[in-house]
Amino acid sequence: MSVQHVLFVVTNAAEIGPNNRPTGFFFPEIAHPFEVLDRAGIAVEFASPRGGKLPEDGFDGSDPVQAAFLASDAYRRLSRSRPLAEVDVLDYDAVFFPGGLGPMVDITGNPEVQAAVRRAWDGGKVVAAVCHGPAAFLGVTLEDGSPLVQGREVAGFSTAEEDGYARADVPFDLETALRAEGALYRSVDPWQPTVAVDGRLVTGQNPASGTLVGQAIADALQGRA
Repeated sequence: MSVQHVLFVVTNAAEIGPNNRPTGFFFPEIAHPFEVLDRAGIAVEFASPRGGKLPEDGFDGSDPVQAAFLASDAYRRLSRSRPLAEVDVLDYDAVFFPGGLGPMVDITGNPEVQAAVRRAWDGGKVVAAVCHGPAAFLGVTLEDGSPLVQGREVAGFSTAEEDGYARADVPFDLETALRAEGALYRSVDPWQPTVAVDGRLVTGQNPASGTLVGQAIADALQGRA
């Protein structure tokens, strides 16, 4: 059986909001899904809107999964991410958008990202995100003009979580925006793990959900192998 490949599309944004809050990708939201996929024999590659080294946030060295990722060849590859314009998402079996606050700056509303999401979806690929990552799906419309998330179960960073985390820094509320596009938004208590799987759409609520999202992507790919 050939090796399956997942493309992680990661933010280049190093700060956000009127207070110039430092941000980037949230470290466990790459480390934990990567660990699951790597263990399942699924290859991971990294892209970003501009390519190159990516800003990071939230590293916890006491977490053995994060520490292992920091020491891995995959982390070295992450530091040389490919520009999204040079990547064809149809070369991958799944596309995944990790969170952090950065995606609220340069992933959401990005026409290149929206085109990549639409191309992956239309190509029958698994499309996934965690925490603020589902911001990538906002504004993505299907051939019939309907929003990608309309009528689909979607998890993502909740209003309750944002109120206690970065309300003064984010340009919009993700839960509200997903609901406005017709998503069947679901969440659990703040900071508790949950994943929503609706066909080929896989989403997780928060950093604690990274492992579940990685497993759901692996399960979806293995079910399609």
